[in-house]
Amino acid sequence: MSNPITEQPSKYNNLEKMDVLELLSSINAEDKTVPLAIEKALPQISDFVTAVVPKMELGGRLFYIGAGTSGRLGVLDASECPPTFGVTDDHIIGLIAGGDIALRKAVENAEDDANQAWKDLKKFEICENDVLLGIAASGSTPYVVGGIKKAKEKGLITGGISCNENSLLTIEADYPIELIVGPEFVTGSTRMKAGTAQKLVLNMISTAIMIQLGKVKGNKMVDMQLSNKKLVERGVKMIMDELNIDADLARLLLKKYKSVRKTIDLYKDRLNTNSLD
Repeated sequence: MSNPITEQPSKYNNLEKMDVLELLSSINAEDKTVPLAIEKALPQISDFVTAVVPKMELGGRLFYIGAGTSGRLGVLDASECPPTFGVTDDHIIGLIAGGDIALRKAVENAEDDANQAWKDLKKFEICENDVLLGIAASGSTPYVVGGIKKAKEKGLITGGISCNENSLLTIEADYPIELIVGPEFVTGSTRMKAGTAQKLVLNMISTAIMIQLGKVKGNKMVDMQLSNKKLVERGVKMIMDELNIDADLARLLLKKYKSVRKTIDLYKDRLNTNSLD
């Protein structure tokens, strides 16, 4: 790819001469274009999610691999699924080139080894029921493209999120997702629009998968982990709304059963028995 979109010059120039409000307004104007780019990719995203769900119903896992910003976003999305949906931390797993230290600091040349991603994945005993999603704004990161190639050889379903057309990742992945957000406000800084687009799409993918797997009831996170006071109070409110009971009873039941879903199901099942034992 001779001139990838993610490396093309910004539409803006002389950024250092802009005042703060002009800088922020210009960045905001560019950010507004991101959802429109995602909208064009909705069929691609839908195809990928549709392919993932049956694998996860069989016990398979979804792996994210990426480097730099893309890797961090994958790890972030994966780490938010257990508290939000009450799943174990091996349902969706995020890996970043260079390992966990790369979450906070750049690791020199970590993304340039095309064989490292598969070495990292092998530590998890990855198998044919698993699915691999590569995330790379450029679509050419060796760590990501190499991992996708090897996964395909081993019979895994693969997907790829990139922000360039017809990239190596698009060519290699079974389910390519192209988010064409255009040149960045600061030329080449794909932590900006490209990163925002990747974050939004990862949210969509993991949320849609979890809903399809039955981890949401109505519109509520009934399987969420009750790991702090705020979440306990949110659970109490869910139970109140669902069962039409007061806060004191909802709190008492939640304290006893330690699960919003279990509380709701047991209360409904035994409502006519005058016993919730």
